[in-house]
Amino acid sequence: MTAGLPFEALNHAGVSNSNVLIILNDNNMSIDPNVGALKEYLTDISTSQSWNRFRDDVWKFLGKLPYADFQRELASKIEASVKGVISKSSNLFEALGLRYFGPIDGHNVLKLAEILEDLKNIPGPKLLHIKTVKGKGYDLAEKDQTLWHAPGTFDKITGKINKKIVTIPEPPKYQDVFGHTLVELAEKNLKIMGITPAMPSGCSLKYMMEQMPDRALDVGIAEQHAVTLSAGLATQGMKVFCNIYSSFMQRAYDMVVHDVAIQKLPVVFCLDRAGLVGDDGPTHHGAYDIAYMRCIPNMVVSAPMNEAELRNLMYTAQLDEMELPFVIRYPRGQGVMPEWRTQMEKIEIGKGRTIRKGEDVAILTFGHPGNFAVEACKTLVTDGLNPAHFDMRFAKPLDEELLHDVAHRFSKIITVEDGTIVGGFGSAVLEFMASNNYTPEVTILGIPDRIVEHGKPEELHRECAYDAKAIVDAVRAMVGVKVNEVILA
Repeated sequence: MTAGLPFEALNHAGVSNSNVLIILNDNNMSIDPNVGALKEYLTDISTSQSWNRFRDDVWKFLGKLPYADFQRELASKIEASVKGVISKSSNLFEALGLRYFGPIDGHNVLKLAEILEDLKNIPGPKLLHIKTVKGKGYDLAEKDQTLWHAPGTFDKITGKINKKIVTIPEPPKYQDVFGHTLVELAEKNLKIMGITPAMPSGCSLKYMMEQMPDRALDVGIAEQHAVTLSAGLATQGMKVFCNIYSSFMQRAYDMVVHDVAIQKLPVVFCLDRAGLVGDDGPTHHGAYDIAYMRCIPNMVVSAPMNEAELRNLMYTAQLDEMELPFVIRYPRGQGVMPEWRTQMEKIEIGKGRTIRKGEDVAILTFGHPGNFAVEACKTLVTDGLNPAHFDMRFAKPLDEELLHDVAHRFSKIITVEDGTIVGGFGSAVLEFMASNNYTPEVTILGIPDRIVEHGKPEELHRECAYDAKAIVDAVRAMVGVKVNEVILA
């Protein structure tokens, strides 16, 4: 309800005279608790004792009518006039031309069914406000609704959540590296602020919200507002880290262009859940951000290969000399460095780095899939091959000096990314080659041009053919090495 599209729909429905019923399921939660004036407004409706008493009387009255036209009209007028006196809060939906009913207990299924049957006989656009409890029926989930939003497997009797037994230090999640690093940076740079649209736990802005509540804001599920608010703060000299899931950033694309890029405002877009996210499926895969961000003028588009690189990119993005919008995209889940609290260093914009020198083929990677290439290179060496590996870091601007060198030295190039192969990093490399009249053989590995369904990340990487094995297979195919030749060797 806090996003733009629901309001647009309410605004249209109110003048459409359609027999549409809108059901507002109000549990005061998304993943974290709801925020904003609308949440307070709905709470006011729900807790108004005088209004609730009147509502019950109205329902009883409506239930006795045979629903002749004049009787419906009379009931409607009585309800609207008295409601306006009793509860100022009722005016929002009524002002939009919607008849408001509720709030009612959404867990009383029999009563809810009766009311739905009654509302069939009332013409025009209507809104039924039902109150529910997130996690209803399971005491632990009711008490800690954020924790139990997606706990994984657990013992239903004891409530113990099954966690993997860790015997050695494991790498942290990328989002936690972001959250803790932002606090480190904000302690030294008073201009830094953090903004997220309703995902403080998911993106780990919660750490800054706990320690610096006046400098970290949850604006609710309103990505467009999050971006424009970030732009406004940037005009006043603030260094804003706007953290939005990659797939959800699509909702705010207009604001990225008009409110940030055109004005060259140094907003830092931290795109969490970039690439294939796993079991959340096609609605959450961050497949398109490389393509849709790199086509915007004045935009820096980057991706870290590991936790240290994420910290370095965040450090670089908040420096006073950075005067352009800056995208840092990173995947869901664990990184690769158990000892991740590295000293932060400035990275030169548009500069990649050499991971491995070689001769047979050049592997150009962007972001976390660079780790797949590291594993692939180990296998390829056992084949007697000598691949080179370059972590490009930036899809925009590209490291043209590095690419000129690669084009002169290699006739075979493989690009690897965790984004769509249409218009993404690999496409950027091909554009560079064509613009400079280079003609190497180029293979692009990444997310194919189709909707990818849900599955474990490692399964989807394999299915989309850009995991370590896929890189090995691509190199072997390019250099003419067959699998049976490798086995015989």
